[in-house]
Amino acid sequence: MNGNLYLDGNPTPRAEFEIRSKKLANLLQAQGIEPNDTIAILMRNDTKYLEVIQACRYLGCYFVPLNWHSVTTEIEHIIQDSRAKVLVAHKDLIKQLEQPKLSEVLLAFFPTPEEVIDNYPIDLQQPSCTADLALDIELSLQTTLPIDSTPKPFRGMFAYTSGSTGRPKGIKRKADDEDTDKYAVYQGLAKSLMQLTCNDKFLVAAPLYHSAPNTLSICTLAASDVTLFIATKFDPQAFLSTIDKSKITHIYIVPTMMIRLLKLPQHIRDQYDLSSLKFAISTGSACPSEIKLAMINWFGPIFYESYGASEIGFMTLISSAEAINKPGSVGKIVPGGDIKILDESKQQLGQLQAGLIYVHLPMFGEFEYTNYDGESSAYKYENYVSVGDIGYLDSENYLFINDRQKDMIISGGANIFPLEIESVLIHMDEIVDCAIFGAPDPEYGEKVVAAVQCHPQKTITLSQMYDFLEGKLARFKYPKKLELHEKLPREDSGKIFKQKLRAS
Repeated sequence: MNGNLYLDGNPTPRAEFEIRSKKLANLLQAQGIEPNDTIAILMRNDTKYLEVIQACRYLGCYFVPLNWHSVTTEIEHIIQDSRAKVLVAHKDLIKQLEQPKLSEVLLAFFPTPEEVIDNYPIDLQQPSCTADLALDIELSLQTTLPIDSTPKPFRGMFAYTSGSTGRPKGIKRKADDEDTDKYAVYQGLAKSLMQLTCNDKFLVAAPLYHSAPNTLSICTLAASDVTLFIATKFDPQAFLSTIDKSKITHIYIVPTMMIRLLKLPQHIRDQYDLSSLKFAISTGSACPSEIKLAMINWFGPIFYESYGASEIGFMTLISSAEAINKPGSVGKIVPGGDIKILDESKQQLGQLQAGLIYVHLPMFGEFEYTNYDGESSAYKYENYVSVGDIGYLDSENYLFINDRQKDMIISGGANIFPLEIESVLIHMDEIVDCAIFGAPDPEYGEKVVAAVQCHPQKTITLSQMYDFLEGKLARFKYPKKLELHEKLPREDSGKIFKQKLRAS
């Protein structure tokens, strides 16, 4: 079972995976794909997703993960901006694309797997002219031989930002044809970051179109003697069941997943044996210290949090023990990196002074943005890069993140960080999910708005919210407006589209 891949419990032997990846590489090469070309991927979680990435290793290609929740125009923009020569998709997803707009792109599809069909509302009967014109990969692989070349220097992921301040920007690594294959970076991270050893089992239930779960899955592949379990979607009880049944040792988990797990009734939680777990890593939005402590009390001191970004990679790491001693911190910079906290004039700030976080971490190589009209000096300082996060370093160089620069609310001249308010409000019994954002205010410049999703049959008022916040936050941070929503616009990874809330 070493190194095998599982999709919702159904196995693909590692040897079969490698042969299929080599066949796919040969098939795409026959279609004219060359080194440094780009292949776009529009798929839900599937072992075949990783076959495409592995094929890119043999071809020396970049791969662009596409969010399958995106609308057609967003997908087509990224395909055109990245100059992708191939789009590989699940068959049911390809029908939304318009062939004339992608006339220079080879469209290819895998059949949508039964595991995905079982978990999503998919209409397989709807006719699709686009799919009829596309290359059927599964059919073509039947008559394709494996590529006979060795892997080329790994180009890796060509990710795109979420586009919260405009159209998404591409994050493209500079091509590097040195003898060292950057795949070795993933092999190194499997040991140094994920602490994977022979016979370990890694479970990922977050969407593979996101950078962190994608990268961690590649690390698991690079380890070669570790088994990878992929869930088609995150379901709290199914997640616990897989850990118990398959004796999972490593998991990827984000704060929203933790919250959903913690909201399970105690009698359901008690049904599952989680003693096989050795390591859990969280990235994305900062994890509220109360949530992390509750998970440590349940799962044990196995949690590690990393501050990361598609542009830079995994920048920091903090263990459970450190998190208890340094609540709210995301840890210290990983070996080989450095952090500077700068003000808007690019002057370095001292300990405990909040400013823009700039990181130097050469592990994944330099990048340039595509579809970016500004100067690189807007996000670069010497060889340091900022992704717009605000934070500070303490006396022991532990990093604390206040919030995103673009999400910070300035009300009456005071800086207000939504994350701080969200971390308190989520503990209201009536609330399932919440998001804080700023809205124009004629008197104070901006006012604090709370967008809230309540439990079924429950609701709250501003007055009730104020009663709950009393003594927990300064009053100038209290929301001045409450918006109730049936569901907040979050991605599966937990990232919320605050621009959609502002526009509503």
